[in-house]
Amino acid sequence: MTTYHSPHPSSSPLRPDRSCGKLLAVATMLLALGSVALADSPAFPEASYRKHIEVLSSDAFEGRAPGTEGEQKTLAYLEQQFRAAGLQPGIGNSFLQPVPMVEITPHADAAMQLVGAGDKSLALRSPDDLVVWTKRPVPSSGIANTEVVYAGYGIVAPEYGWNDYADLDVRGKLVLALVNDPGYATQDPKLFTGNAMTYYGRWDYKFAEALRQGAAGLLVIHETKAAGYPWDVPRNGASKPQFDLLIDDYEAKRLALEGWITEDAASRVLSAAGMDFAALKKTSSTRGFRGAATGIKASMSVRNDVRQATSYNVVGRVPGSQRPDEAFVYTAHWDHLGKTANAGPGEDAIFNGAQDNATGVSALIELGRAFAATKPAPQRSVMFVAVTAEESGLLGSEYFAAHPPIPVAQMVGGLNMDNLYSVGKTRDITVIGSGKSELEDDLRTAAARQGRVPVQEPSPILLPPARTKLQPRLACRCCTRRPASTARRWARTTASSGSRNTPRSATTRYRTSTRPPGT
Repeated sequence: MTTYHSPHPSSSPLRPDRSCGKLLAVATMLLALGSVALADSPAFPEASYRKHIEVLSSDAFEGRAPGTEGEQKTLAYLEQQFRAAGLQPGIGNSFLQPVPMVEITPHADAAMQLVGAGDKSLALRSPDDLVVWTKRPVPSSGIANTEVVYAGYGIVAPEYGWNDYADLDVRGKLVLALVNDPGYATQDPKLFTGNAMTYYGRWDYKFAEALRQGAAGLLVIHETKAAGYPWDVPRNGASKPQFDLLIDDYEAKRLALEGWITEDAASRVLSAAGMDFAALKKTSSTRGFRGAATGIKASMSVRNDVRQATSYNVVGRVPGSQRPDEAFVYTAHWDHLGKTANAGPGEDAIFNGAQDNATGVSALIELGRAFAATKPAPQRSVMFVAVTAEESGLLGSEYFAAHPPIPVAQMVGGLNMDNLYSVGKTRDITVIGSGKSELEDDLRTAAARQGRVPVQEPSPILLPPARTKLQPRLACRCCTRRPASTARRWARTTASSGSRNTPRSATTRYRTSTRPPGT
């Protein structure tokens, strides 16, 4: 995607009634990304913005999970509000873009059976020692008498001179790989990106790389600090229904088995193979490390309940006055986590998702209203996309990118909004992935006009693999009215925009998900 740089407008498309931090954050980015000098910039009504959040996060919307009645209510509300805001349909004559998906509910065996030299056996119990699933939309999938191979971090990164699979045959085998990347493990700023996690540290990258290497499956070795969340997160999430895009040739595109294994359980497996996990972990962070077969064979299977489903992105647009075939794209995901099926008596079963992400989609509506009322109209078209299934792995975004209503080459820039800050005025803007977006020069200029300053994220968090033009997002720390489950507590503490420079800060984050499936 090409980033569009332009003269900054003399006034912002947003003029919040009060200087709330969340609206200032949006205004900052709009100043940075403004396409024309706006002669008549309408105000951004805070009362309307708050009302959308209240409606979308109400119990009536049941947590806005895809494939539920809550989705139908959400779609109807968004289409109604897009029309009322003055937006035109963005998918032909419709506001709705169908996203074909498959819903998979896994039921794993109680244990993984492992056999080593001399027929010595070891059983790893689910979910205390490991959790597994498959994204193959089949009644059952698994491994039988499959060799286990340790592959360090499971990374192939030519730009960093790193290849954990060099001279290692993992075809048809089960791979064990450490979470995160060597830079975080060593805190060496010259190794990968040091403290900040790269794309190569993500669990979904490791699954994808293992598939490219021909593996049958991969278990990510969990470590709380390196992962950014405790074991309870994958433990509680793995058995929940998981969505995936409906694809052909799934055997070539999905592993037979994916999952997580605790650090203690991985240590026991490697010890049974005569390998010292602590020593392996240390040497895995050194350049030139080579993985090794363990001599242990594993068996485990997963049964699936599978159903096909269709969810929807909601797309509206404001036509450009001079270059209508080009567009700047604003996105926000409308989905949240729905309801819990095992709530106790009197427990609030609904994950309302006020912060994540009724804030972002509400801003999307009011941004659409502001741009639709702006005179003169922007030179380029402005597109507003409320995407589905972000919590399932950015599925709506992935589908929109693969099936765009206009060619991607004609999308001149993009901004995603997620977890907009809601505490108050902010002084700094924490940039997660500093140096990775061409929009940052504009951000610095716009921030300076408001007496604010961008700062680099001080805590370990995800970075893209190289300088790209990915969509940044604004993120924040908490979600309103979540049941007190461990997964929700994790979300409150790790989907963070907090900066150590000040207790109040807004965050620009690259649009990638760091959650395990189902959480």
